[in-house]
Amino acid sequence: MKLADLGDVRLHYRIDGPDDGAPVVFANSLGTDLRLWDPIMPLLPAGLRVLRFDKRGHGLSSCPPSPYSMGSLVTDAEKLMDMHGFKDALFVGLSIGGMIAQGLAVKRLDLVRALVLSNTGAKIGNADMWGERIAAVLKGGIEPMADAVMERWFAPDFRATPELELWRNMLIRQEVQGYAGCSSAISGTDFYSTTASLRLPALGIAGSEDGSTPPDLVRETIDLIPGSQFQIIRRTGHLPCVEKPEEYAQILIKFMRDTGHI
Repeated sequence: MKLADLGDVRLHYRIDGPDDGAPVVFANSLGTDLRLWDPIMPLLPAGLRVLRFDKRGHGLSSCPPSPYSMGSLVTDAEKLMDMHGFKDALFVGLSIGGMIAQGLAVKRLDLVRALVLSNTGAKIGNADMWGERIAAVLKGGIEPMADAVMERWFAPDFRATPELELWRNMLIRQEVQGYAGCSSAISGTDFYSTTASLRLPALGIAGSEDGSTPPDLVRETIDLIPGSQFQIIRRTGHLPCVEKPEEYAQILIKFMRDTGHI
């Protein structure tokens, strides 16, 4: 376990693979930590240099008081990549991680050579929806909404398995200030015009049963980038890398090959 001191926050991160490997960065969703990517890690090609991290207020990273801005989350990823020499990386972002990916690609195209926007949008929800959720979390914690979140995260097949409890536990053990802070960042983000300015290889991935970022939203977002690709993974929800890791990894590997990253 490693911790990067970025000044106003300390981020827990992990790097796997050789120093000279093709760089890949993964950014996870709201309410999860870097373990989100554990199911696909053994399925990726050998020799990649992979950076994963817990965004501020999540996992083992420090938790500044909420609210957070999307700009701060983008800067956190930027500083971490600069610190460890991750340039021309394939950046894979899921949900809020996909928003971070969009913001970073616009800000620092030298760091991002290709983009995977998984289960995300240029804009997710609206200010009223997020305001209600933030108020509810700050008042009553995360537990009361956990079952509803599981329905958005996972399709019925996965919700019937014992493994559901692992992800529910991850969510409810999340810091309230971190969840509320990142919710504020999502609430204030509209990347439609900036994402439409991007010109780089891009892939959108959606889950057919995703109750947080439905396939139409993912498609609408990825279509902003000329020449982009889109894949839908059937019978999965918001976290298809957990529900169908083999299919998810195959899609990533094909995109890496198509773009010459491996």
